[in-house]
Amino acid sequence: MTAPSFRILASHPSLPGHFPGRPIVPGVVLLDEVMALAALAHPGRRVAGLPAVKFLHPVRAEQDVAVHLSGAGDRVGVSCTVRGQEVLRATLALE
Repeated sequence: MTAPSFRILASHPSLPGHFPGRPIVPGVVLLDEVMALAALAHPGRRVAGLPAVKFLHPVRAEQDVAVHLSGAGDRVGVSCTVRGQEVLRATLALE
């Protein structure tokens, strides 16, 4: 099964001024996308907290970010990759 993914377009409003000429996607934008995908994977649940988040490598505009969710219950592990390289690792607390 293919992991869900997302791409932040170069036209995203958070990118101008965020390292002009070579924009880096802000962490909060990445987390927003991750939480939206987690909500789709866990209907009726919402993210209540982020007990652990680690940004491992920058994500540039127009890169495809694959989101791998694992676990069940109140905690979900997240690993995001770009071209096979892990860029974000997190734990989501659900309620």
